[in-house]
Amino acid sequence: MADPRGFLKYRERDDRPSRPVPVRIMDFNEVYERNERGIVKTQASRCMDCGVPFCHTGCPLGNLIPEWNDLIWRDQWEEASARLHMTNNFPEFTGRICPAPCETSCVLGINQPAVTIKQ
Repeated sequence: MADPRGFLKYRERDDRPSRPVPVRIMDFNEVYERNERGIVKTQASRCMDCGVPFCHTGCPLGNLIPEWNDLIWRDQWEEASARLHMTNNFPEFTGRICPAPCETSCVLGINQPAVTIKQ
């Protein structure tokens, strides 16, 4: 489990800002700006590692989301990537087209903003 009290310490969800449209139409770069690792770790620490992680069933691929969040919080990025590739062969493009049903099924979303998973 990531930080056992992370969801109490960090109550706000931190979404990545999108690049301005006038800038985006001039290139083929990413739509969203890149997050700093510290922000990603903070959001990963908000995962409660529920007894029944509904984010697993919310994900059509069955990704191991609480495990990723734990590994990211522990700064084990390569292991988190390996865990992602266990269930998703093409995360580079599936991550861009995914509507993130895992976030809407997050248990934390009952009374706080859900854990940021897609970003």
